[in-house]
Amino acid sequence: MTKVTGGCQCGRIRYEAEIENYEAYLCHCRYCQRATGGVSIAFKNVAKAAVRWSREPDWYASSPIAKRPFCAHCGTPLGFAFPDGENMDLTVGSFDDPAPFFPTSNFGIESRHDAWSDTSALPGARADAYEALNRRWKEAGVSPDA
Repeated sequence: MTKVTGGCQCGRIRYEAEIENYEAYLCHCRYCQRATGGVSIAFKNVAKAAVRWSREPDWYASSPIAKRPFCAHCGTPLGFAFPDGENMDLTVGSFDDPAPFFPTSNFGIESRHDAWSDTSALPGARADAYEALNRRWKEAGVSPDA
């Protein structure tokens, strides 16, 4: 088992989780699309008993059968859970180091937007090389990696 940590953008809610591997999945269902504002969300499925919260997250009943932990201060989505299930999902983007995680499957493919499935051939730009953005961070007196 490996201990991983994560939390919301503002730092109000933090968690530790014990995981067996770095396998994750992408959910494309309409509930996840609406809850996150994205075309999909990357999740890591974990045992609820393996997650320790620094403080209880806020919970939103996103449907009659599921709820989602989030931070009410900054809005960060932190996961998904069936109230009666033994497992839950944590959002890969909320881990302090999401780099080791990799997708092994897709879920909710009836709502998948295939135009967004492989964007690797599109032109790209680095945020750390975008002068106007870096100027704003500098003027705010904050590191962009905060």
